[in-house]
Amino acid sequence: MRTGVWLVGARGSVATTSIVGALALRAGLTGPTGCVTELSELRGPAWPSFADLVFGGHDVAATPLAKRAESLADAGVVPARLVAALGEELAAVDDDVRPAPVDGTQADRAAAVVADLAAFRERHGLDRVVVVNVSATEPAARPHPAHADPDALAAALAAGEEVLPPSSLYAYAAFTAGCPYVDFTPSTGARLPALAALAARHAVPYAGHDGKTGETLLKSVLAPMFAMRHLAVRSWSGTNLLGGGDGATLAQPDANAAKVASKQRVLGEILGYVPQGDTRIDYVEELGDFKTAWDLITFAGFLGTGMRLEFTWHGCDSALAAPLVLDLARITAAAHAAGRHGPLTDLAFFFKDPLGPADCVPEAGATADRAPSHALGEQWVRLAAFAADLHAGAGTPPAGGAA
Repeated sequence: MRTGVWLVGARGSVATTSIVGALALRAGLTGPTGCVTELSELRGPAWPSFADLVFGGHDVAATPLAKRAESLADAGVVPARLVAALGEELAAVDDDVRPAPVDGTQADRAAAVVADLAAFRERHGLDRVVVVNVSATEPAARPHPAHADPDALAAALAAGEEVLPPSSLYAYAAFTAGCPYVDFTPSTGARLPALAALAARHAVPYAGHDGKTGETLLKSVLAPMFAMRHLAVRSWSGTNLLGGGDGATLAQPDANAAKVASKQRVLGEILGYVPQGDTRIDYVEELGDFKTAWDLITFAGFLGTGMRLEFTWHGCDSALAAPLVLDLARITAAAHAAGRHGPLTDLAFFFKDPLGPADCVPEAGATADRAPSHALGEQWVRLAAFAADLHAGAGTPPAGGAA
């Protein structure tokens, strides 16, 4: 199944690392560490192979991918030997990266995206194209009456109105072109009623939001432990230090607020209450593509005895995110091939703020029927069952069976 992966923000760190990784896997130069679709519990015939993935995308930047990869190698994000070995392959992908449309009305820009997606699919003889948003975090969308209905939205766009944030405009273009959409950011994306209805109308699936790669990943493991042991979490405070482009974007108050809101939901929904404390995100340019999170948790046990837990997470955001981007592209393509549409709530495992039934259009027969859990173990069970179902439909059960 030849599958196009159209990356919004194709020259960014996450996209470039994803492309380098996929090309290295295709060439047999690296292993699939970090790709959960390659675990025995999830592996199977429904996924397109890494060799079947074809990359393209949009970006406002013009730096060649090979140069971006070299800068990531200098920063210790990707191995320099891979960048040197994959020069021709990176140049070939670069030919399919287009300037992000910036001229004309939003309707004009959406039409340009649709045309680029159609040309990409035709040029490479692709069975389908998955659009993945890995661009910078946006502020929360301002409400607009056109967000409630796809026909009202189309009319507003036709009238030249600017009614959608960029992530949602890409979702609109993807659905119009018959392409699945994945939002790896906390931006609005497809999370508007008009876009949910449009996805149902075109029978395409979508997934999101906000890839879970660091502090929130640990919260989704530790918070269930406190809940299941009936320990009372009194406070949970965290400080995140980020460098790179993501950190610079999150230095802007509106974008920072959108990210923090996404990160904070997990505790209240797992514990059933919100402990004291907050999450801070600070930009530290010196950290580059690496990030550090420090959390302090105070809790009470039997007889009210006070205790505490501290942890520090130091990781490379691009190297943590890139294999998940590849996983999501493969799974979403398989879901589309199997006729699934609507929000893919069983992919909550990958996201801080996963889609749920509220993001569904019930009368359209979309697949969201259960609220997503924020506990990683429960999310894993649902993901494994979803994978087993897709593989069974493709002809053979997954190699390791469902967890």
